[in-house]
Amino acid sequence: MPPEATEVAGLVVGILGGTGPQGRGLAIRLAASGQRVLIGSRTPDRAVTAAAEVSAATGVDTVGGADNARVAADADLVVVAVPWDGHAATVSALREELQGKVVVDCVNPLGFDKHGAYALDVAEGSAAEQAQSLLPDSRVVGAFHHLSAVLLADTSVESMDGDVLVVGDDRTATDLVQALAGRIPGLRGVYAGRLRNCGQVEALTANLISVNRRYQAHAGIRITDV
Repeated sequence: MPPEATEVAGLVVGILGGTGPQGRGLAIRLAASGQRVLIGSRTPDRAVTAAAEVSAATGVDTVGGADNARVAADADLVVVAVPWDGHAATVSALREELQGKVVVDCVNPLGFDKHGAYALDVAEGSAAEQAQSLLPDSRVVGAFHHLSAVLLADTSVESMDGDVLVVGDDRTATDLVQALAGRIPGLRGVYAGRLRNCGQVEALTANLISVNRRYQAHAGIRITDV
């Protein structure tokens, strides 16, 4: 069974790209749940500003900000939430800092045209698999792909409604990420297979974007009968 949420409460969670919508939203939810959070950015001043804004939004003082390298070094577990076009460069530059750590990749390689969002081809199969190839000494897990950045950042929404699909090859690491997801009210981490399955998880985000545009919603994923 995955560890209880209380067992991950003491972890310091670093978010690379924490100044973007998804990273900032995750920082807000995790900080509000009592997790210590470090926000990373290529520009330290932006990270410090974002950390102050997250602290103000949540009323907690457990949020810090620094450049990506410092956050990667100081955090116990690191979430990669950078734009796809900067994914490989960001991850590969932090190989030493991320050595031995659980790295959670929530990046969705998507393109957009007049017909909407569509999944991009990734040579390694997915963003998470690309990260694992660039970080051979880290344990990469794919998770948090299908959460609305709008709802994550909206502190008036007391509880999220959805499941977090968690994929990876290291059972201890996926259990840890499932428990971390469970720290956010309304969310549940659900194991969804090996890392090789992450491409279809990431691609599903394009379908959710289409759903949300058609129905003016912020839909997520819910797994039944589990």
